[in-house]
Amino acid sequence: MKVAIIDNGMGNLQSVLQSVQVANKLQNVHAVIELTADPEKIFTADKIIFPGQGAMPDCMAALQNNGLKEVLLEGLRNKPFLGICVGAQLLFEFSEEGNTTGLGWFAGSVVRFSSANVDKQGRRLKVPHMGWNRVQQTQKHPLFANIKQDEWFYFVHSYYLFPQQKGIVLGNTDYPDAFACVVGRDNVFATQFHTEKSHKAGLQLLQNFLLWDGSV
Repeated sequence: MKVAIIDNGMGNLQSVLQSVQVANKLQNVHAVIELTADPEKIFTADKIIFPGQGAMPDCMAALQNNGLKEVLLEGLRNKPFLGICVGAQLLFEFSEEGNTTGLGWFAGSVVRFSSANVDKQGRRLKVPHMGWNRVQQTQKHPLFANIKQDEWFYFVHSYYLFPQQKGIVLGNTDYPDAFACVVGRDNVFATQFHTEKSHKAGLQLLQNFLLWDGSV
């Protein structure tokens, strides 16, 4: 089995690669894992991971400049696909960050947290939302196997997912109100949190992805 981690030139890609390699050893899958920007290698891979960190306009521009947009869309159609952080945001139609057009795989947008948000004690919540937060699983999914309800995952983001279709929401997080932090449909699963920074829970999700055949 070949797993392609898309190298869009941005973010902590080596950390993602290392985490997937650890998950591969833990699960004893014997997958061939490669960090690559080569469209042919991505096209021939059995599974795709699309990590993203940084500004969405820059990530979208990198996809266009590297000729990866079409091969990415082809992978979304027929391969187990994991999007992480900006790799999740790019799946939507539009982002307020730079008024950027996304891939449009999911209906909806990506919007900025309000700087006026406060917690239950009336304290101003910082933007970006950064640190550990609990994830409430709203639907059963193979990638949640052996991950407990309300598990802690690590977030770093100023913009959040706002899907039009509630049926694609697989998990929520509160900041201060509930927002979608895990979305998916068919062979596509995407998280706003960083799996590679989420310790045991993140590694478990990556192990589950390596075992996943894309069905739900």
